[in-house]
Amino acid sequence: MDKRTIQSEMSSYIGRLLRENFGKGPAAVFVSIEGPYVTIYLKDFLAPMERVLVNQNNTKKVEETRDHLMKELIPEIKATWKATTGVDIESFYYDWSLMNRSGILVAVLNTEDQVEQTSTEYPQKDKVEEEVKVISKKAEKVPEIVNSFLLNDRTLIVKREGILVPIEKELIEFGNSEALRITKRHLEKRLLHHSSFEDILDVSIEDTFVDWDFHLDHSYIVFILKPKPS
Repeated sequence: MDKRTIQSEMSSYIGRLLRENFGKGPAAVFVSIEGPYVTIYLKDFLAPMERVLVNQNNTKKVEETRDHLMKELIPEIKATWKATTGVDIESFYYDWSLMNRSGILVAVLNTEDQVEQTSTEYPQKDKVEEEVKVISKKAEKVPEIVNSFLLNDRTLIVKREGILVPIEKELIEFGNSEALRITKRHLEKRLLHHSSFEDILDVSIEDTFVDWDFHLDHSYIVFILKPKPS
């Protein structure tokens, strides 16, 4: 099955799955496959009840509810992807921009399945990764490894490894991972919002997302870019 067909089928599937489980699906689903990453960008995705909570500044409740739902849906998404492509999803990340009514799902494919790998080279790579280290240090610590990938002209993904500090590891050990995840999202997004990425990349940043795999001590930042008119 070719890439375009897979992207179309997954777009329809994800839209239907979210509509069935959230009560309202996204108005648009954009699937991009650039091995080992599959990014699924959701537009206009906010159910009526969620909109009420967001307008009341109760975004934490929306995030908590979505987190619980996603824990149920991720195994199904992985199984459907495997059945469609024959390739395993190694890990899965997601985040929301509730004020923008958007969201991102990121699947990291198993590289042993001979997935074609995305090139890591693009002109601003070194500057982007240095800025990520600066932001990370303000929030927790400088990551042990930072690597970034410009998947296409609209999607920049940054992988960080070795990001957790000891107090965070203790909070996770004692069952506080949900509260930690939400707190870190808000802190890091605030720092990312005031960063220099737009100047470095010479683009507008439409959306910023961030998520963690606490078990692996990995984190992904995804920027949705909007090239400036020439």
